Amino acid sequence: MNPISTIPTSEPETSSQLVPTIDPVTDRTVERNPTLLGSVMVLIQFDVSEEIHLDDVRNSLDARRADLQLKHPSPTYARFRQPPVVERLEPMVLDTGERLEGQLKYYDYGVVSVIFELPFEGSWDQLVQLASRWEWDTDFESRAWKIAKEKLKRAEKALIKPYDQWLSEDYFIFHIREVEGNPSPEELLARYGDQVAQVVRGETLKLSENERSEILTSRMSYYPNDIAVIGWNGAFLYDTEAGAETAIQLLEYSNSQLLEFRHYDELLTLQLASVYKVLEQGTGWFSRWRLAKAASRLHTVLLDVTELTERADNAIKFLSDMFSARLYRLAAAKVGVPDYKNLVQKKLDTAEDLYRFMVDQFHQSRAFVLELMVVIILIIDLVYLFRGYKPI
Repeated sequence: MNPISTIPTSEPETSSQLVPTIDPVTDRTVERNPTLLGSVMVLIQFDVSEEIHLDDVRNSLDARRADLQLKHPSPTYARFRQPPVVERLEPMVLDTGERLEGQLKYYDYGVVSVIFELPFEGSWDQLVQLASRWEWDTDFESRAWKIAKEKLKRAEKALIKPYDQWLSEDYFIFHIREVEGNPSPEELLARYGDQVAQVVRGETLKLSENERSEILTSRMSYYPNDIAVIGWNGAFLYDTEAGAETAIQLLEYSNSQLLEFRHYDELLTLQLASVYKVLEQGTGWFSRWRLAKAASRLHTVLLDVTELTERADNAIKFLSDMFSARLYRLAAAKVGVPDYKNLVQKKLDTAEDLYRFMVDQFHQSRAFVLELMVVIILIIDLVYLFRGYKPI
C-alpha cells in the first residue's frame, strides 16, 4: 500500500556528493559519483489461508527450512516457533532486461512471501532512480501473484481453510555492502543522507529537511560499521551480507504480521456488521431467540481470531537478544503493525461486549418463557381444582 508518489515536472534533482579522484590520463583531480555495491530486494506477501502445514509443503516441493540468522554470535538467540520453508524460484527477467533471482517462503500462519533480488553496482543517482522506478512503476505484485498461485496448486493439501481473496503487502529493501571510500555509517549519512532518504521513500526529488530528518531518525546500528534506516515502505541497509540477514528477515516477518492483522481487521469488521444487522431487527421477546444463533457464530469467530492472532504474534521468540527485539519493534512500528493490532483488539473488545449483551438478552427471554410456562401450569391446576377435577 503506497501513497501517491511525487511526479517531477522537470528533470529530477541530483544532489549526490561527488568524490575527488585523480584522473590517470590527465593527472588532474576530477569529481565523480562514488560506486555502490549491493542488492535491491522486493518482498511481495500474500495471506493465502488460515494455516499452512509446513511438513506437507516440504514433502510436496523442493523446499527447505529457513531458520532466523543472527547478526552476532551469542549464547542468547532468537528463533522462529515454526521456521518458514523456502523454495527457490526460476530467475525473472523484467522488461528492462534486469534479471532477478527469486525465492518463495511459506509461513505456518498462512502467509507466503515472494522475494525478488537484483544485484546492484552503480552511483547514488542510479540507486535513487532505480528505487523510484521499482516502487512506483514496476508491477511486481501481479507477477508474484501468478507465481504464488502456480506453486500453491502443487501444495494445496498443505493449506488449511484457504481464502478466495488474498490480501497483499509489498516492501523494498536496499542493501548496500560497499561504498567507495568505506565511510562509517555516520559519515555516510552526513554526506549522502539526502539520497538515503530518497531511496527509502522512492522519490527522485530532494525531500524537505523535516521529511529527511524524520526518515533518518528511524535508524539502528549494532557495530560501528553498520546501520539500518527503516521506513514504512522501504528500508536502507549498510552492512555486510551476513550482517544484513537479520534485518531482512525481521522486516519480512513484521510485514507478514501486518498482513495478518489486516486480515483479522477485515474479518471482524464483516462479522460486527452482520451482528449489527441482526440487532437492527429488534430485541423483542421473540426476536431475542434469533440472537442465540448470532451470538454462537460471533463467539466462534472470537475464539478463532484470538487463537490466530496469538499464533502470528508469537511466531518468533526473542530470547534475551535485545538488539533483534529492538530492531523488530522499530520495523513493526514503521510498517504499522501496532496500529492494526490495536484496531483488532478494539474490535475484539466490542465483539465481546456484543456477545455478552446478546447472551444476556437470550437468557432473559428464556427465563421469561420458563416463568410463563410455570404460570400457565399453575392456572391449569387452579382451574381443575375449582371445577372439582383432580389432575391425573
